Amino acid sequence: MEIDFDKMQGLVPAVIQDAANGELLMLGFMNQQALEMTLSTGFVTFYSRTRQKLWTKGETSGNRLQVAAASTDCDRDSLLFRVKVLGDGKVCHNGTRSCFTESLPLKAAAPAKAPLKQKRPKSEKAAR
Repeated sequence: MEIDFDKMQGLVPAVIQDAANGELLMLGFMNQQALEMTLSTGFVTFYSRTRQKLWTKGETSGNRLQVAAASTDCDRDSLLFRVKVLGDGKVCHNGTRSCFTESLPLKAAAPAKAPLKQKRPKSEKAAR
C-alpha cells in the first residue's frame, strides 16, 4: 500500500494510541524510512524534524512503543499505530503518560434553540 508522503514534503503524521485502552498518547512524524523501520522492527520510529534524523521512541528512556496494529486514513496521508507501551509507561518527554495534557480554553457554546413547534392542520386535529 502506498502512503502519500508528498503532501507534507516527505512526512506524514503518525498518531500513537494505546492498544489496551484507546488512550491517545502522542503524535509524531514519519518519513518513508521511519515507516519502513517501524513496520520491519515492530517498534515505532519517527523522523525528528528538529534533529533531521530518525529516532526510535524509547531508545534512551526505555519507554518503547511496540506496534500492535497499524493503519492509514482514507487519503493515505496519515498513520495510526495502536501500541503496547513498554517501560514505566511515561511516553511524553515531560514525564507524563500522554503528550496531550495541556487544556485549551473553549468559548461557551450558545445554547441550542429548541425546534419550532409546527402547527398541525385543522383536519389532523379533528381526526383525534
